[in-house]
Amino acid sequence: MLKALTVRGPFRGPTGYDHHVREFVREFRNQGIAIELLDFPNWSPARLPSEMQETWLESLDQDCGARTVLHFSMPHQVLRYPDKTNANYTMFEATRVPASWVEANKKHDILILPTESSKRAWVASGMPEHRIRLCPLGVNPEVFTGHAQPLELKGVSPEKHRVRFLNVSAESPRKNLLGLLEAWVRATSPSDDAVLIVKLGCYEAESIARFERNIKEWSPRLPKRLTDAAPVKFVLDLFPDSDMPRFFAAATHYISMSHGEGWDQAMMEAAASGLKLIAPAHSGYLAYLDSSIASLIRTREIPVAYEGDPATADLFQGANWWEPDLEHAIELIRAAIEGRDDTASSARERIVREFTWAKAARSLIEILDEVQSLREKIRSFSIPRAKSE
Repeated sequence: MLKALTVRGPFRGPTGYDHHVREFVREFRNQGIAIELLDFPNWSPARLPSEMQETWLESLDQDCGARTVLHFSMPHQVLRYPDKTNANYTMFEATRVPASWVEANKKHDILILPTESSKRAWVASGMPEHRIRLCPLGVNPEVFTGHAQPLELKGVSPEKHRVRFLNVSAESPRKNLLGLLEAWVRATSPSDDAVLIVKLGCYEAESIARFERNIKEWSPRLPKRLTDAAPVKFVLDLFPDSDMPRFFAAATHYISMSHGEGWDQAMMEAAASGLKLIAPAHSGYLAYLDSSIASLIRTREIPVAYEGDPATADLFQGANWWEPDLEHAIELIRAAIEGRDDTASSARERIVREFTWAKAARSLIEILDEVQSLREKIRSFSIPRAKSE
């Protein structure tokens, strides 16, 4: 039985990987696992300010005697421990993964992914299916209760806007923020009692300037100006994890027009917060959403067109992702504004029942225990034994 674990991954920043490393480590400890936590500083230049850091994580830097190392990183970033079991938890947001990733992960004992969508991409790219396990991510239902006091946001309040859409995205072509803004411009007018709140993650020095440049180049293609639609509010502030339930509580709806997701933690937390959901019907979303609990945008598969960081663009070479149908997104936004978006069941009810960090950690512990036991059994057969006298 797994008693100790070394975890290597980012945990000091605002990215999704940082967040789920923190949550898994918290829950491993709750379930009695001794943890050694090793930071992966090259994941992202972004860091939460010191007052938002969870200082208890810094104390987990001592060797705990673990025989298994759980890596949260891209496959080529794994620092393999040859005398230990090495598991890599990662994901992908398109139909194929880079060949170099497959070759890197073949050197590890097990590849762990959150969804069938990621698994299909890996298997299609040559990763042996028997070397893959699935473990979904989760939410904390004791934190995301659906009853948090809304966080005060400048220019946004229940009294000012009856319908409040939210999107949380890093500045990236994959997140398709320009597609979301185009749907909003075409769907709304200043007379609509609605607002779109975009929490924009700009984790590199030139991210904001690049986003502003993209907006400037894109705007002339629209039938009207952004200012001739219902208001859009951009939020650039960083929030500690503890403030996120209050941030979601400031909205009534969560919307994404992403081209592909390994998971989308913000969508999950929005669901747990009781928001109504509009999501593309593709990739990781289909692991936890269907039309009974969310408004799903029709999509079609298209070749990836990634304009941005060349290193990231290379990862998507030869892959497809998904394009949400603009006209259908417009219809769903109008339905939400006009109160015609009731679903058969509650998204919150399903998410907090089926996808919790406690369940995710138990599943991951079972996988790691299985792989560690198998590796040690194989080693015991391969070690030459001394002849009896």
